[in-house]
Amino acid sequence: MIWTTILVIVVGAILKFLTCPPSALVGWFLSKFELHPKLDSKDITVTINGNPLQAEEKDRFTNYFNEAQFLNRNPIFQGNEELYLNPDTEVIPFIINVKRRNKEINFFVYNDNKDDHIFIVKQQKKKVASYNLRSLYIQQFATSYRINETA
Repeated sequence: MIWTTILVIVVGAILKFLTCPPSALVGWFLSKFELHPKLDSKDITVTINGNPLQAEEKDRFTNYFNEAQFLNRNPIFQGNEELYLNPDTEVIPFIINVKRRNKEINFFVYNDNKDDHIFIVKQQKKKVASYNLRSLYIQQFATSYRINETA
C-alpha cells in the first residue's frame, strides 16, 4: 500500500513537471530555435567594410539590434542561398560574427535607407535564413557611421 502511494506521487510529480515545466526551462528550450536571438556584446565582433567597430559603438549597435522589432521572415528557396549572402547591391553590410561555445553564427545587416526596415541574413554553418527588422536606431546609427566614414 505504501509503495503504491509513493509510486502514484512520483508519477504524479513527473506528469506535473512534463505538463507544466518551469519558465526557465521553457525559455532555454525556445532560445535554441529563435530566429532573432538576443546578443551579448562580449560574444560578438561587428565589422563594416572589414573594419571592426570600437567597444562603445559595438555596445550601442548590439543594444539597438536586441531592441529591434521582428517584422517577418523572408522565404529562401534551396539553391538561392548565395543570392542572399552576396546580394547585388551597393550597400555595405554590418557583419556580426557571434561565437558561443562551439557555434559560430554570422549576421549580415543591410540598411539601404529607402525603406523603414532592416534586412538581416543569418548564416549558421550551411543554413541561411533571412528576415526583416524595424529599428529607427539602427538606421540612424548606420547613416551616422557612413557619414563619419566618408568624412
